[in-house]
Amino acid sequence: MFGGRAGSDASAARRKMVERQLRSRGIHDERVLEAMAAVPRERFVPEHLSGRAYDDGALPIGHEQTISQPWVVAAICQALGLQGGERLLEIGTGSGYSTAILARLAAEVRSIERIPDLAEAARRRLAELGVDNAQVIVADGSRGVPDDAPFDAIAVHAASPEAPHTLLGQLQPSGTLVVPIATGSADLLTAFHRVNGEIRQEVIGPCRFVPLIGAEGFGSEN
Repeated sequence: MFGGRAGSDASAARRKMVERQLRSRGIHDERVLEAMAAVPRERFVPEHLSGRAYDDGALPIGHEQTISQPWVVAAICQALGLQGGERLLEIGTGSGYSTAILARLAAEVRSIERIPDLAEAARRRLAELGVDNAQVIVADGSRGVPDDAPFDAIAVHAASPEAPHTLLGQLQPSGTLVVPIATGSADLLTAFHRVNGEIRQEVIGPCRFVPLIGAEGFGSEN
């Protein structure tokens, strides 16, 4: 399916991305690096942007949304500290690229997207790539999925105005949530770790994300 010259070129681009954009900038989790090297990012961007799939930056995917910079995706995955057996909740499916990465790192992924067209396109791409341990649903991601909680890990791909208390409440006692927190100058990618009944906060670094839209984000569009 991915053979031929085009497949070979894309594979080389992924390896270059891993070494130049990820490993050299502090991504050291080998499972994360292997996942980033395996998933064809070009399949998750609009066709006219396929030549820029491995650029060191975000790219538009329509509906005023983006596919995140490769380093940001890898940094979120590394901060989650996934070992392979986790049930994971993802907020903001977008193109489905990060969903495909997370599906290689966790046992089960439940992903929420608020835009139906993006959700359907992501389902199609994931199915084409044989990803069978991820489910994409359309809902208000800021509320999580209380009926399926608790989760071992939660990844949020949109900037929240504050620590997302409802999502934190859906974590296992030893779980980790990674989310960009909006500030006046930049978003700060932040990990919240549940440890012995307490929440410990760790700032990973500055980033830029679209806002988290929803009842517990930056307001609802409904």
